[in-house]
Amino acid sequence: MSDLVGRYFDAAIEHLRRVRSEESENIEAAAALLAGAVTEGRRVFTFGSGHSSLAAQDVVYRAGGLVPVNLLDVPGMAGVTVMPAPLASALERVSGLATTTLDLTPATAGDLLFVISLSGRQVMPVELAQYARSRGLTVVGVTSLAYPAEVPSAHPSGTYLKDHCDVVLDNKIAVGDGELTHPAAETTFGPVSTIVTSALMQAVVASAVGRLADAAADGDGAAPPLFRSGNVPGGTEWNAKQMADNADRIFYTY
Repeated sequence: MSDLVGRYFDAAIEHLRRVRSEESENIEAAAALLAGAVTEGRRVFTFGSGHSSLAAQDVVYRAGGLVPVNLLDVPGMAGVTVMPAPLASALERVSGLATTTLDLTPATAGDLLFVISLSGRQVMPVELAQYARSRGLTVVGVTSLAYPAEVPSAHPSGTYLKDHCDVVLDNKIAVGDGELTHPAAETTFGPVSTIVTSALMQAVVASAVGRLADAAADGDGAAPPLFRSGNVPGGTEWNAKQMADNADRIFYTY
């Protein structure tokens, strides 16, 4: 194993240990909101632009995931799925796109929205969180609080994603999103933001599922609505029933 490989894994592990220790209270707060939304029959949405969309997608329609979690998919926002790829970065700076998008979704007051943005400084995530709260949604932001401390906001208000959330999860990623250096490389490399942010999202889901399962075991509610792997016997049939039972809260099928 090369030194860089070892350093990369060490950086990822250290970040995971840090968020586990320092963000435990916020993880539990977000999990309580998620469990409450599921129990109350609310809708749940996740959004991320650029590579932050990977963490948003990671908790939607997957084995072990909660059925009523939907991806808020804004065309062009995922970056590598649009041509040219820099269009996604340009769209993130367009004012009004967030509000128009939310108006065209089934999201209503009382629903829960996770907004994932590493820097939390661009127009799209700031406006989305701000507008969602004005419409009565509960917002959980997943971001790096290092950016507001060092980089100016790109939103006209000068605010960041963190300023428009009910709960904030800090992934502790340094400005620049690179953990490794090399004398002949002109910038940092080896980002761990996707690993850490996805882990934060999965930790929230895990705690929410635990809360729902504990309540069900005590006779206070139904078992958590979870997907099974489609690659195990009966998984496809199980998932079809779960989606049918939660049809009024899911928007990734028909």
